[in-house]
Amino acid sequence: MKTKSILHLDLDTFFVSVERLINSELMNKPLLVGGLGDRGVVAACSYETRKFGVHSGMSMKVARNLCPHATVIKGNASTYTKYSHLITEIIKSEVPAFEKASVDEFYADLTGMDRFFGTYKFAGELRHKIIKESGLPISIGLSQNKVVSKIATGEAKPNNQRIIEIGTEKPFLAPLSVKKIPMVGNKTYQKLIQLGVQHIHTIQEMPVEMLESVLGKNGKTIWLRAQGIDNTPIIPFHERKSISTERTFNKDTIDMNRLTAPIQAMAESLAYQLRNGNKLTSTISVKIRYSDYQTYSKQVKIPYTSADHILIPKALELFHKLYHRRILIRLIGVRYSGIVGGNYQINLFDDSQKMLDLYQSLDKIKNRFGEKSVLRASTLGTRTIGGMQNPFNGEPPIVLAHRKQ
Repeated sequence: MKTKSILHLDLDTFFVSVERLINSELMNKPLLVGGLGDRGVVAACSYETRKFGVHSGMSMKVARNLCPHATVIKGNASTYTKYSHLITEIIKSEVPAFEKASVDEFYADLTGMDRFFGTYKFAGELRHKIIKESGLPISIGLSQNKVVSKIATGEAKPNNQRIIEIGTEKPFLAPLSVKKIPMVGNKTYQKLIQLGVQHIHTIQEMPVEMLESVLGKNGKTIWLRAQGIDNTPIIPFHERKSISTERTFNKDTIDMNRLTAPIQAMAESLAYQLRNGNKLTSTISVKIRYSDYQTYSKQVKIPYTSADHILIPKALELFHKLYHRRILIRLIGVRYSGIVGGNYQINLFDDSQKMLDLYQSLDKIKNRFGEKSVLRASTLGTRTIGGMQNPFNGEPPIVLAHRKQ
């Protein structure tokens, strides 16, 4: 079996680096990117702020108190999306297969390249090409699997590269904190600390059954990763990857309430699916089919997002631009494409901690009781995916009142 060569690429402090590229006066200064108000959240922070205890996801008010001399920038999701696309195009032009794990993180399969060109040499030249053509710092890690390569990138940062030769995975991982293992979040970390486990070498020496008894089915995966074992495949990136839904009316209609309510419901449902899968979209399209079966669609590129309050108004805006014949409509649909891995972070420039907490709370309710357990008043009773109105075990849904923007 051919040994794999998996490259991991991660743009260093992506939002911060883009801001410094635009304004060189910000170089080497403490910088915070995120919501500007006290209720805002830190979306990204420069290395200079981290020694003061600042980290992404914390309250902007707390971050400012910890590092009062930091420059605070609201950030521009459109700009970051543009640079993410630029990096994607550079990688696409150089490697046969790659995965876009998020807006600033990639994997590439370089297996077999040694016959023609040194794999690590190629990886280094690709890194330098990205730096030269984008102006952004990027770190890389190379090993025989995704997990070790990702950890190697973290150890190489900032703006550097590292290779982990075959057979050296375990000694490389051994002295590192268990927090370095992908999949070990705060809750898992606390459980491991309670067991007296702080470094990866301790997990390497433990029986796998012990970790499984404490962490359940995730215990085995974490144990294997601590040994440097990972068989997770590269998921090839396709720009057209999408999710969509549509609704055919029982009776053709021009009733605007009957038309706009399903669009809102579909846009909301798809946005929830994005967040539930830890994904972001960069393209939204709306489709209508008239009673004479003529079908039209319109799409628009947007900054990466998974937020209802951004996607729903955009879907309605597209519909109103599209619907111009003023004749009966038979079908409407909403589609999100240009999907990549990523979390809600890129939406934090306009949002407060209160908004972030609201999304997380609503999604927890939906995850537990079903997607239709929380509905906007404007979409109450609307059928969307699968024609289901309210699969909430017979209980009425929580209704969110419509609020004009």
